[in-house]
Amino acid sequence: MPCDRSDLCYGAGAVSFLFPSSTITFEAALRDLARGSWKARAAAAHALGDVEDPTERRRAVEALTGALEDERAEVRAEACASLGELREASVLPRLVKRLDDGVPEVRQNAAIALGSIGHADGFAPLAEALRDGPADLRFQAATSLAEIDAARSFDPLVGALDDRDPQVAGAAALALGAIGEKRAIGHLAPMLEHAEAAVRFDAAYALAELGDPAGRETLIGGLGDAERAWDAVMALATLGATEDADALGRALSNRRVPPEATVLAAGTILRLAPGGAHAEAARRVLLAALKSRKTHVRGLAVEQIGGLGAGAAEWARAPLEKLARSGKGGELLEPIASALRALDGAAPERDDRDRSEGPGRNQETGGADGEAGGADAETGGADAAAGGADGPDAKEERR
Repeated sequence: MPCDRSDLCYGAGAVSFLFPSSTITFEAALRDLARGSWKARAAAAHALGDVEDPTERRRAVEALTGALEDERAEVRAEACASLGELREASVLPRLVKRLDDGVPEVRQNAAIALGSIGHADGFAPLAEALRDGPADLRFQAATSLAEIDAARSFDPLVGALDDRDPQVAGAAALALGAIGEKRAIGHLAPMLEHAEAAVRFDAAYALAELGDPAGRETLIGGLGDAERAWDAVMALATLGATEDADALGRALSNRRVPPEATVLAAGTILRLAPGGAHAEAARRVLLAALKSRKTHVRGLAVEQIGGLGAGAAEWARAPLEKLARSGKGGELLEPIASALRALDGAAPERDDRDRSEGPGRNQETGGADGEAGGADAETGGADAAAGGADGPDAKEERR
């Protein structure tokens, strides 16, 4: 994800930024971490976060702890991330030290690791970071505090709503929504008038998580924003009222809505209002998405259909079976089988997406930098809603 400013890179620590996957062996990783080039050391540090064997795990923790002092920031960042993945509480003091690292990616990954480990001893250093740290660290500390102790983090997060940096204020709002404390509503509602549109949206999302519809219009406005559309659909689905289904129905024909969000909106409509005015258009969007050139759009459509459950999507059975037999279905056989079982009454094996996983902004799967292009780009969007599922895919435009 590109940095918004030269000195800050919000959310960068949430993703292992150099090496998304690795096939290195355990012994080779240890060797490379000790004696390899900086790129080899960073790759090895990343790979060691996947260790499961208890004996290997102990050796990995020892090696990664040493790597926290590596001269290269890339290696230190990967070591922080992997120690967080290993949930190793014994290294808390060393991770706390990295909160003062001079490189944003390192200190952010240290904050993420402290939240992932969830040990109480990580709370006070993160609270101090939220109060006095650089903006990129304050941003991440808000989320990590809530992961360690939701109740105890309430007051520090409320204080951070007034942070001078809008991204920190937004992160604090989202953390309060995730905590689920209804008393946060009174603190979040005024943020709907914040000068920054991003903060207004974050506050609206958080309020929706708390069951408060005060930010509904802000969320509806986010449907046409490629960076916020997915999150807007998720939040409106959480509110789940008739007016939310109607807003999502209008989004089906909005060419500014990214294809992923359009598919999610279609599935949401059929769950909220299966007999409503937009149900037929939603079915056409899902059927069109099964024919998308993009595998992830087809997969999302399969997931949404399966989530409708028994008796609710018989109209999709034949298209799902056809997809399974086609070349486009080769990578989706398991999700298709799960969806078909759901149509027969078995619980689907759903990959439930939330704000930290879906293609919203600052997300690992692509967020604002991912594939968007309007509802018509792949799902058929307005064309599908108006003319059925058999229309041709529009050209790709754009996590």
